[in-house]
Amino acid sequence: MELGKLYKCLCDVQRLRIVNLLMQGALCVCHLQEILDESQVKVSKQLQYLKKMGLVSAQREGMWMVYSLNKPFHPLLVANIQASLVLRDEYPFFAEDLIKRELILKRFTENRAECPKVVYQSCENKG
Repeated sequence: MELGKLYKCLCDVQRLRIVNLLMQGALCVCHLQEILDESQVKVSKQLQYLKKMGLVSAQREGMWMVYSLNKPFHPLLVANIQASLVLRDEYPFFAEDLIKRELILKRFTENRAECPKVVYQSCENKG
């Protein structure tokens, strides 16, 4: 990936937040909407941009569209997220997003009928 295009992609806070969340594992659009407190249209638009750049992939799972980061993670992507986390006093939403992610996934793993299998399996594999 061209360096300039990657940085252009990462200069948007919403996309950085999505990447930060997806580094932890796959999520549905509905999860991202809830965490980011944004409309489905806005979240989908950002995901399509990330997909076009080759950073994420989408997988249909029943009625859900599940997104994940393409592996291996691009080294500049990892470095930028890590740099953002170091500045968490300035950007507290990164840590807050991860806390929301865990709470949402805990809720969905307790009622698996409400969540695509691939999402809660990624949770189990982390534990």
